[in-house]
This record gives sequence, C-alpha cells and structure tokens, in this order.
Amino acid sequence: MAVRGFPYTDLLDFLAALERAGELRRVRVPVDPTLEISEIVTRTVREGGPALLFERPTRGELPVAINLFGTEKRMAMALGVDSLDEIGARIGALIKPELPVGWSGIREGLGKVMQLKSVPPRKVKTAPCQQVVYSGDDVDLGRLPGLQVWPGDGGIFHNYGLTHTKHPETGKRNLGLYRLQQHSRNTLGMHWQIHKDSTAHHAVAERLGQRLPVAVAIGCDPVVSYAASAPLPSDIDEYLFAGFLRGERVEMVDCLTVPLQVPAHAQIVLEGYLEPGERLPEGPFGDHTGFYTPVEPFPVLHIETMTMQRDAVYHSIVTSKPPQEDHGLGKATERIFQPLLKLLIPDIVDYDLPAAGVFHNCAIVSIRKRYPKHAQKVMNAIWGAHLMSLTKLIVIVDEDCDVHDYHEVAFRAFGNVDYARDLLLTEGPVDHLDHSSYQQFWGGKVGVDATRKLAGEGYTRGWPEEMTMAPEVVSLVDKRWKEYGI
Repeated sequence: MAVRGFPYTDLLDFLAALERAGELRRVRVPVDPTLEISEIVTRTVREGGPALLFERPTRGELPVAINLFGTEKRMAMALGVDSLDEIGARIGALIKPELPVGWSGIREGLGKVMQLKSVPPRKVKTAPCQQVVYSGDDVDLGRLPGLQVWPGDGGIFHNYGLTHTKHPETGKRNLGLYRLQQHSRNTLGMHWQIHKDSTAHHAVAERLGQRLPVAVAIGCDPVVSYAASAPLPSDIDEYLFAGFLRGERVEMVDCLTVPLQVPAHAQIVLEGYLEPGERLPEGPFGDHTGFYTPVEPFPVLHIETMTMQRDAVYHSIVTSKPPQEDHGLGKATERIFQPLLKLLIPDIVDYDLPAAGVFHNCAIVSIRKRYPKHAQKVMNAIWGAHLMSLTKLIVIVDEDCDVHDYHEVAFRAFGNVDYARDLLLTEGPVDHLDHSSYQQFWGGKVGVDATRKLAGEGYTRGWPEEMTMAPEVVSLVDKRWKEYGI
C-alpha cells in the first residue's frame, strides 16, 4: 500500500483540517479550566460531538484544544488515513512471512526494510517551538491553562504532556505520556508508573546520583501525540514509529538547556531536571478507572526553561470512566498493533479491546480452534505479551464470532461456557492504577473459553448444530425486503 505524505505539519494544521471537515467547534465565551471545561467536554464526548477549541479560558494565556481524538473518524484523520485498519494493513505487509523468490523477492524484502529505515527523525537548527523563550524567574506554569478535571483532584494537571528522557548510560531515548501535577510556578509532579521506560531511566540516574534531564512537549502534531501513547517495546524509538506512521521524518530540535531533543513544531516545551531522591505527594486524581487515585510520592520536575510558539495552542485531555476521549487512542492501538500481536500469537484471528474495560482490563479474542484446550493456550500467550500482560479478563470465541459485536460475544460467553470447566484463573501483574487488586501491581485474572467444546476436552455430548437460515431465503428476502414494507 502506498504511503501518503502526511497532511499536518503541526497541531494548528490539524485543527484547521478538523474545522474544514466540520469536526471542530470554537467556544468563544469565557470558560473556567477548573471543572467547567471538563464538564463540557464530558457531555460532548458522550454525545459523539466535535473537537473543541476554548478560545478564552479564564485561567492561563492560551486557547485550549481538546477532544481531538474522541471518535474513530477523528483518530483516523489524525493519523492521515481513511480507516485505522489501513495502518495495520501496512504493518502486516511489512512483516508478512514469505521467502524471497529470485532477485525480485530480495528487492521486495529490502524495500520493505528500507521503508522503515528511511523515516528516522531529522534534526533542525531552528524551530517554531522556540520562538518565545522564558527562563529563570520568568518561567511560570500559570501561563498555561492546565485543567482541574474533578472536584477532588489535588490541583491543576497537565494531561497531554509528552515526556522525553534518555537512559543515563546507553543514551536510549524514551517518549511517554504521563499526567503532570502542577506543584508551583516552576515544578511538576511526574506520575510515571513502574511499568514505564522513563521510570527505569530515573532509577538508573538515582543509582548514579545524577540529575535526570527531562523535556515535556505539549501540543505536538497528532501522530507524535499518538506515538507517545503507543505500547511500543523499549527498543523501538517512538519517533521512528511516528515517522513510519507519517510516511516522512519528524523534525526535532535540540533543547536550549537540557541534552534532549523535542519536536520542532510542538506548541510548548518545558525543560528541566529531576533531583535524585526527591519526591513530593502527587494526587488525588480522577482517573479513567472512574475513581480517584490516591496520593503517592512521585519525582519532581524542576523547570528551568519554557519555550513556545508565538500563537501557541494548549492541548489537553479529560480523564474519566468510559466513554471518554481516549476511546479513539485505544482503538487506534488495537487496530495498528493487531498484525504484531498475530505475528506473536498466530492462533489469533482478530481481537477487540472494549472501551468499557479501559482497553487493558479486557480482551475479546477469536481463534481458529484446532485442538483441545487451544483457548487456554492463547490466554497464556496473551498474558505473556508485553503490556497485554496487564489484561485481567480474556474472552476467547470461535472465528465465526465478530469480536466487535458485543451482543454476539456476550451471547457466546453467556451460553457457550460451563463455568466449572471453562474458566482459567491465574494471578499476574495489573495496572498501577488498578484499585480492585488486594495488593498494588498484581492481582487475579480470568480467561473465559467461549469456544465450541471438543470431545478431547471431555465434552462427550456432541456439540449441537447452530441454527442458520437457508441461504436462498436470505437472498430472496434481501431482494424483496422493501416490498414487504417492514
């Protein structure tokens, strides 16, 4: 599949495209970033409404762009495709296991490899993100309209800051998306969880007794913003992945005061460091679990420099129990990473990560069942697959079940299961934010085998034949449906 040139240089280009498509609404009246914006956004998301640009927030100096990824349509627009499945198809074509036949096969294989290797980030000397520079006493996070989303939140949070760190020994870069609590005019709480790569970078820096340089970019182009949320293996550079998604290289610029690079077209950049051993209480925070996460000690980012574009726009997101804007981000990850999951576990036909499970609590998986206890084999494979290890509930269905049709999945899971025999109970890691586990970071998991049962599994009754309408009747009614006037 040919790769199109990416249509947006920066966030402002994307906002303009959304507005042309009728997918953006400007809010021109004053709106308070404390609670009022989040209530408006939550109602908008649940009605399937547009992205919003709050032009006159009552706190801070910049407009607020939000709900950019709240539907699959806008998420596809963000990634420059008509359908999220297009990207999965591109990845599937690259990794398709095939032996080259003659020189033409070798050229094809080499071409696929070069498609990935030709999109690393490109360094530039000057950048729009450094048009305005604040340093020292001029740094003031109050210029930014950070949100307080829920009444019990511990204060103002910046919810879409793309955090850049570098491994102190190897120099390996990491890009992550973490919430940032505003402690003062120039300090932020860094809420990065134990499963994240930046946590490992910080641990090494503390062991060495060194400060860890950090740069936070806010308001990047939509592909970079998505790449920060993608569950990539630690040895895959997020900017190489973003370049692959864009079909062109991401422009990066050296920070002014820390040895890191950031997207040249970001709207805002915060540069600073973490002092080894320093922690401050962070939270509470109303999270996607639907509950407040408790106060815990987290590292503190001291900001030495803040840069931005002259007409910058501040980007954020609202967190709450589903449905919420992260639906689009989660569905993008589900579709984009499907070929990679199938490469790792070839038994899988398709899978779905329901938004109600916040995309990591539940996985619905269809398989082409071939032998006794095949479903249980797949469950264990999923629990061993990178961040899929955090999945708490896995439902396995046969390949003729559409995993995206929750009514059909529920019908299979309710009716095709003997709960004395078809459940697999185990324990393992769970998400840092999981409040239901009796001990933080690990807890119980269950797999539900909703496939047809085989004699080799001890099912000796003979699986009954499923009721289906005669094809000729279906075809006839398809043709005459309107005539019946129903």
